[in-house]
Amino acid sequence: MIVKRLLLFIPLVLILLLLQSYFWVPTYENQAAGNPDRLVTYIEGSSGDAKILNPILNADSSSSSIVSQVFEGLLDLDENLDLRGRLATDWQISERAYLVVNPHHRFPDGAEVTGARLFQKIQEAWKTGTDEGLSKAVQSVELLSATQRQDSISLLLPNAEGRPQLKDVRVAVHVPERVAFTLSQVDQDLFDRLKPIVGEHYFEHFPYDEAIHPQEELAKETEQALRDKYQEILPVGEHNPIIVFHLRKGVKFQDGHEFDAGDVKFTYEAIMNPKNLSPRTPDFEPIKTVEIVDPHTVKIIYKRLYSPAVNAWTMGILPEHLLNDESLTRETEQRGLSAEAQKAFGMRDSQFNRQPIGSGRFQFVEWQGDEFIHLKRFDGYWEGPAQYHDFYMRIIPELFTQEVEFRTGAIDFYGAQPHQVDRYKNDPTYQWFSSLGFAYTYIGYNNRKPLFADSEIRKALGMAINVGEIIQYLMYGEGERTTGPYPKNTEWYDSTIQPLPYDPQGAKAIFQQAGWHMNAEGWLEKDGKIFEFNLITNNGNPIRKNLMTIAQNAWKKIGVKVNTQVFEWAVFLGDFVNTGDFDAVVLGWSMGIDPDLFQIWHSSQAGPQQLNFVGYKSQRADELIVRIRQEYNRDRQRQLTHELHRLIHEDQPYTFLYAPLSTRVLDKKIVLVEEGPDGKEQYKKIYPTKSGDITFYFHKWRKLEFTPDF
Repeated sequence: MIVKRLLLFIPLVLILLLLQSYFWVPTYENQAAGNPDRLVTYIEGSSGDAKILNPILNADSSSSSIVSQVFEGLLDLDENLDLRGRLATDWQISERAYLVVNPHHRFPDGAEVTGARLFQKIQEAWKTGTDEGLSKAVQSVELLSATQRQDSISLLLPNAEGRPQLKDVRVAVHVPERVAFTLSQVDQDLFDRLKPIVGEHYFEHFPYDEAIHPQEELAKETEQALRDKYQEILPVGEHNPIIVFHLRKGVKFQDGHEFDAGDVKFTYEAIMNPKNLSPRTPDFEPIKTVEIVDPHTVKIIYKRLYSPAVNAWTMGILPEHLLNDESLTRETEQRGLSAEAQKAFGMRDSQFNRQPIGSGRFQFVEWQGDEFIHLKRFDGYWEGPAQYHDFYMRIIPELFTQEVEFRTGAIDFYGAQPHQVDRYKNDPTYQWFSSLGFAYTYIGYNNRKPLFADSEIRKALGMAINVGEIIQYLMYGEGERTTGPYPKNTEWYDSTIQPLPYDPQGAKAIFQQAGWHMNAEGWLEKDGKIFEFNLITNNGNPIRKNLMTIAQNAWKKIGVKVNTQVFEWAVFLGDFVNTGDFDAVVLGWSMGIDPDLFQIWHSSQAGPQQLNFVGYKSQRADELIVRIRQEYNRDRQRQLTHELHRLIHEDQPYTFLYAPLSTRVLDKKIVLVEEGPDGKEQYKKIYPTKSGDITFYFHKWRKLEFTPDF
């Protein structure tokens, strides 16, 4: 009887406990009732922990998301993807250019070249407006005297074991007379404009042996390596773009120290210091000098044309007073390091990388490895403090766990997978944002292989694939057709270009015109060989794996025989992609905002370990790529990128498939808080910018106690 009563009584007690807990346990809807601080605390989940919280050293996305909150650059991108000033209020771009006098050359009229004659002819053309571009951009012309200088030239040479090693060679350089040009804007065609004056071949033959003299005896191999650098050591025509930044006054780092021009110069020098092994070095290598004009003015002089250099200044600026040599030495002493350890100590070893101090909206508080990183708002931020008081990045490796935590309100943000999007779109609790990022997915063909050498064949392979069905069924509609190498949401993408049609019969006709005919087994055959190749991708990406199967089946319908393989990422890259030892790959690119595509598409980048691993080669594409990276005028850049886009689309080195949509989900209680005309708070719905970014106005976000009606 007692047991029977217990069996009846215990469930009843449990039911009563659950009922009364309803009245005191906060639900998702009123979770802030017992903890009002939750409304001003933003918590984000990350699948991986950060590595290093230093803007010149970090290279992973988890670190970057924290670094972008703690540090600030001279510039950043506004809601329309245009550059705007941040630590710099404004900037001007101009140019100083130099033309060396070549006394071994003759003018087109047969007269010998001298400094005086060269200067006179150029000055006459400039003043009379013979060349409209010359008269429009050039502000002044002057003749400079000959000079002498000493240089240390770094050469990459094989050592005794055959491994590449840097060797510095001292040279004396006799710099002849030069005509100097001051331009109001960068003009990459300046020296082409001068060819009618100086002659078509003026820049091709220069007596470098008379001007450059090694200060030591050189081995034959070293001498040849030095000769290869002659045009770099003493360019006959030299472009020196100049950016002058005017810095914002009154900006402070989070320790109260005032930001100034010294911090900008220090950041550049830290990037270029080989000891720091900064991944940002290629972006800043084109700089010739960084000059401090005054505490709030910096002059950056570049040694050659390189328009992406402007975007590089969006990177966070370091505090010199915390990371200079004196500070690092003091840190080694405080940590009690040995003399040997102190000698090897550098910025990468500093505790600053785990306890950073910047000038951004949020300042560092705590980092518990593989658990969380905690930031709090910086009340001394020059533009005013953020709405959120605290920012947490929690490490949650599993996506399933991230979603559970999000749905319970433990984190505020969730990146929905394509198959989950409809669920959130139909849930009134959440606000969702599906937008394009800077990525696209493609099938890349090894253009070096005879099977893929013909662009018409590559076109036919693309026409056989129904990309619309891929987007509909594999991506659940979370993707858009793409036609070329630029992100769709940038001005560099030519939206007038139409994607390849899905046309299997048309694809068959192209193969037939190329001499391929269907054999008895249903495969395309030519000269006794079947059109057969291997399609590979990396393991761990189910969408790419499914894409392989879809492409394989589509090509089978037109008689193309394809074998598929999946490899671990390290093997996939090391044994196949980086070596160029593959037929075709399924991959994707995550692009940046800059229009420079040199590394991915220029023919010089088609070797082992380089990014043009499909081996695409086009003389016209090379010309366009170089002109784009040397063009500082945005309108002209856009015209050039559209031409490059169309050219690559016509050549079809890739079958461009789709640009994935990214769907971000937030609680509807998170809103934009702005001050109205009457000084009272106004709540507005969060919206994405042109780039698809919903966090551009993150500093205005706050969580309300109620769900607003909009």
